[in-house]
Amino acid sequence: MFGPEGPTLRELAVQALSSVEHGYDLLAPKFDRTPFRTPDSVLDATAKALVPLGPFADGLDLCCGTGAGTAALTGVCRRTVTGVDFSAGMLDVARRAAADRAAEGPRVAWVRGDARALPFTAAFDLVVSFGAFGHFLPGELPGLFAQVHSVLRPGGSFAFPVLAPPRPTRPAFWTLLGFDAVMRVRNALWRPPFVMYYRAFRLGRVTTELTRAGFSVELRALPEFGWRPDGAPRARLVVARRGGGATQEGHRAR
Repeated sequence: MFGPEGPTLRELAVQALSSVEHGYDLLAPKFDRTPFRTPDSVLDATAKALVPLGPFADGLDLCCGTGAGTAALTGVCRRTVTGVDFSAGMLDVARRAAADRAAEGPRVAWVRGDARALPFTAAFDLVVSFGAFGHFLPGELPGLFAQVHSVLRPGGSFAFPVLAPPRPTRPAFWTLLGFDAVMRVRNALWRPPFVMYYRAFRLGRVTTELTRAGFSVELRALPEFGWRPDGAPRARLVVARRGGGATQEGHRAR
């Protein structure tokens, strides 16, 4: 991350002392060369798992960032793919990257907007999101999921991957716990806040709030990432369907 192409420690510090929006505007030119970008392995596994759930005509990448997830959607949706993000800097990078790719496939559009107040009607068959939920406090989930529900057509799906959290015996557990603690102290002492918490998005709470928002929820294992010793998958795809349309029968992951 601190290599010649990635952000420097000073640049990350400036970002962390900014608002979320301005921080990502600053980080955007180098974002794809940081560990914060969703790995291609996760994008590819998600796209593969979505294909049998379709067909999908129109898709939305929620909090699209620099467009890595949006690009993955172009292999899943037939007609249009839209990326929405509130960082103008991230969208600029996404537009340039899309212009460098082949023009075949669905039409791609970019929209600057807030996920908590989406500027769309019920225009999508599929909504996805990758790695963005740490920017929403637990109390914001009901409103966020209500927004997603409102932009889906009847029978449409809201899907996103969830990686199993590290166990307390793993160094990563304490790293993420320490990061969240530092962010809480930072936000208590500094304004504007920078909302980014790795341990605030709990699967049990998420499925409960999705159900309350009117979705039927299923969990599908992403077998590419293997299984824990207790038989639980290391990664799952959460698939939340809006009622009122044809759906396909799914299998709940162990």
